[in-house]
Order: sequence, then C-alpha cells, then structure tokens
Amino acid sequence: MPDPIRKAYVDCSAGQIHYRYVAAAGRDAIVFLQQTASSSAMFEQVMTRLRGRYALYALDTPGFGGSFDPEGMPAMTQYCDWMREAVDGIGLQRFHVFGHHTGACLGVEIAARDPQRVRSLMMVGPVPLTRDERDEFRQHFSTPMSPTADGAYLKTTWDYLAALGADRDLALHHREVVDTLRAYMGRYQAYTAVWDQDWSSWYRQVRCPILLLCAADDVLWPYFARAQEQRPDARAVVLSGANFEPDLDPQGTTRAIEEFLAGLD
Repeated sequence: MPDPIRKAYVDCSAGQIHYRYVAAAGRDAIVFLQQTASSSAMFEQVMTRLRGRYALYALDTPGFGGSFDPEGMPAMTQYCDWMREAVDGIGLQRFHVFGHHTGACLGVEIAARDPQRVRSLMMVGPVPLTRDERDEFRQHFSTPMSPTADGAYLKTTWDYLAALGADRDLALHHREVVDTLRAYMGRYQAYTAVWDQDWSSWYRQVRCPILLLCAADDVLWPYFARAQEQRPDARAVVLSGANFEPDLDPQGTTRAIEEFLAGLD
C-alpha cells in the first residue's frame, strides 16, 4: 500500500521549507510544528492515524530536516514569519496548530499574532518559564554539538538523546540522532531563539481554544501545572513518552487531538 504521507517544498522569503502532508479536500487542516532538533518525521505516526479526517501538514523548521539553513541568529519572531509564509504558500486560510516544545514556541506566537486564521492551539510541552529558568535551560540545551575529527560528537549525541528518552525505541533513537546531527547549527540557533522568547506574554494573548499536553517524564513537565494556572480555560491532557510523545504515545496523542477538536464542533 502506498505511503499516505507525501513530501513537498514551499518557498518562503529566505529559502525552501520542506513539509510532509496528507491532503484531504474539504477537511479542517492541522499544521504540525516540530521540536528541536527533530524533523517533521516525528509526526508521521500521528498523521497516519488521523489521515482521512483532517488535512495534515507537518513543516520542517528552518535549520532542520529538509528545510533551508538560516543565517545568523534568527529570533523566534523571524522563525514564525517564515512558517507563516510557508502556510500561505501551501494555501491554507484557517487551520489548527499543533506544536511540540520549540513548536509550542512557534505555535503560541503564530496564534497570538494571527487570531483570525488559527482556529485552535495544541501544545506538547508548553514553555511558561521565567527569565531565570530560561537562562538555566540555555546552559544545558544551547551548546552546539559540532563535528569533531575523532567522531566523539556522534556518541555525545547518541547519549544526549538517550537521556531524553529516545532509547526506548531503537528506530526512534537512530532517526533522532540523524536529525540532530543534520541540525547541529540549527539546534543552537533555534534554542537560542526559544530562551530569548517571553513565551508567557504571547500565551496570555491567545484567543482561540487551547489544548495542553505533556508526559510526566518530559523535561518541561515541572512547568505544566503553571501553564494550566496561567490559562484556566485551557484543556490539559497527560500523555506518556518522555520527550517524544507523538512517537512513543501516538495513540494517546491522536486520541487527545480527536477529542479536543470534536469538542470544538
């Protein structure tokens, strides 16, 4: 049976954005935004389960997967502009947003800035960090994993992802290592933008329905209750799967999406 998930490119002002998609004429669209340093491949299991019910588009953030490599140190607002241009190029007028970790940073700003187009916002691992907490994360998640002549960076990357939970599935672990190695500069750029963003200020401006998701062993779990306190109107669902919920708990992730969106109709 042919793979229902197809791949394509769309232009933005700085280069090409690569994306995976499942077309569905006349259906609501969901735009998936990845975590650092994954690619849109992290959403394939969920997309396979949702196909036929929604039009699905998973975009590689610039610096990751098949998308272009940005120059300099883009701010989160610049990343959001590029992703909005990509959505425009695809031809989506109104859509739901599903963001994971860094994707939640992209999603919350896009939703706040474009309330007429974003119908709902779903986020795995919301990021309601204080400035001091962001600076603490910066020390651990912004160090470049640059190539080294002895190849030691390969094992460093393998161990780094194992500590985040990728080692629960060998195929997942391998894929994430490959994606992270490809994005060794993109990882540094995107994480710098994440820790520079005041996520909560955008979060307070979002006017569409919100779904918050997180696993208890996700690195952002300690802040999950805070995100709920900041927005008591948001729906919250606990998943499993450490920092790879769409891969390690695709059933729970899919069910949460379906139940949330069904409640909006």
